[in-house]
Amino acid sequence: MIKIITKTPQELEYLGKRLAQFLQPGDFLALDGDLGAGKTLLTQGIAQGLEVKEDINSPTFTIIHEYQSGRLPLYHMDVYRLKQPEELYDLGYEEYFYGQGVTVVEWAQIVASLLPDEYLGMEIAVVPEGRELRFAPFGSRYEHMIEELTGCDYSKYR
Repeated sequence: MIKIITKTPQELEYLGKRLAQFLQPGDFLALDGDLGAGKTLLTQGIAQGLEVKEDINSPTFTIIHEYQSGRLPLYHMDVYRLKQPEELYDLGYEEYFYGQGVTVVEWAQIVASLLPDEYLGMEIAVVPEGRELRFAPFGSRYEHMIEELTGCDYSKYR
């Protein structure tokens, strides 16, 4: 597993912006971490990198925010309030999870049984130095993405 430590909120946001350079239609990012760890801030950076014009806020109460103004559609989901994964069926989650935009899901472990076979998992933890991001790529596309983002050969971490 590859880890990156960001020391400031600006660094975390910048990491999201850099990650967005590698994103393509249909990409899926699964974010996990405690409250206040930086999931929404990372998503804001991703949105900047995708050139989304709107302000990005956590969709905690609406569950899904759609942004169409960037170079790719961005589907930002926060599933914290769901009691069980099946609640996503009523929201038509397949259109987001398997669509032509980039899907970012906060609190992804809550809906782990519904995640696509291939995605980029990211866990954000608060550490004394700042924020530690742990990347878990599922699928060769995401392994390559992490290699590009970090400059590391991911094969030695398997």
